[in-house]
Amino acid sequence: MDSVYELIEKARKTGKVEKGTNEVTKAIERGTAKLVAYGADVEPKEIVQHLSLLCKEKNIPCVEVEKKEKLGISAGLSVGCASVAIIELGEADKDFEGWKAKQGKGE
Repeated sequence: MDSVYELIEKARKTGKVEKGTNEVTKAIERGTAKLVAYGADVEPKEIVQHLSLLCKEKNIPCVEVEKKEKLGISAGLSVGCASVAIIELGEADKDFEGWKAKQGKGE
């Protein structure tokens, strides 16, 4: 499991994800988000710029991904999505641990 997109897709199929910046923000504030991803190509940037700060405060992994379209598709939408939060990992839990370990190494 290499990409955040694959991780989100697996969590969506077997666990639970929240889509959209409002829902993602609520999940971070509640402390229910396990991982947050947002698109680098979101315009205007103000829509998602608060997410990484909130995640840092709550110690939740936060990742910028290349395309909001791919993020939307991995979250099960036919359109782009500014941000997604994994709430329940489902069968992606082991993949998530591996992903986190890779991030720690700076890969």
